[in-house]
Amino acid sequence: MIVTKAHILDEIKRTAEANGGQPLGLQKFYAETGIKQADWSGKYWARWSDALREAGYSPNRLQSAYNEQFLLEKLAAFVQELGHFPVSAELQLKSRRDSEFPSRDTFSRRFGGKAELAARLIAFCQQRDDYEDVVVICAPVSSNSASEAARNGTEGFETFGFVYLLKFGRYYKIGRTNAVGRRERKLAIQLPERANIVHSIKTDNPSGIEAYWHARFKDNRKNGLRSFEYGFMTRG
Repeated sequence: MIVTKAHILDEIKRTAEANGGQPLGLQKFYAETGIKQADWSGKYWARWSDALREAGYSPNRLQSAYNEQFLLEKLAAFVQELGHFPVSAELQLKSRRDSEFPSRDTFSRRFGGKAELAARLIAFCQQRDDYEDVVVICAPVSSNSASEAARNGTEGFETFGFVYLLKFGRYYKIGRTNAVGRRERKLAIQLPERANIVHSIKTDNPSGIEAYWHARFKDNRKNGLRSFEYGFMTRG
């Protein structure tokens, strides 16, 4: 079904009147009307602010184009909130729940793929005193995402894998893999004690999330166990 320009303008006016005369931002407008950005972007208008102007409204600050500092400040705070670099679904959910948080597409249009975004966020945070933890979290994302995407033939936020927590005897191992069951069977053969996956997370940033948890528990790491590369270890 084609959504006409006239219908979109009518919906802008209707929802603005219901909102006390203030036009809705892009995410709230979609939630209220079901009209997607793809229904108008590149067809009737280049920007949401253009649509609002044609409907007779002046875009407010948040509806206008975001400046780079605003975007990076929002993303840095969100990384601190999560404790890891956000995956695509987390950005989408945050945008829907927080009207002041930019959409996932806003980040990708401005900065490109995940590796490029992480690199730009690192540069931004290195100039601030309150984002040292964000730099640590973003470092492996910046260095690994591009090469992983190339190996898997994908780009942006859509390279999925798993970060797992494996238990054997008194120890735990954090690692990443493309197939949890296959990795569990392989380690079961190598390890001297029975090994079980006790938890796994599907993510489009496996290297970044694995690196975060390794750094988080680095003081519990145990090395030098025979010839196996056990990675992260902590006493159970």
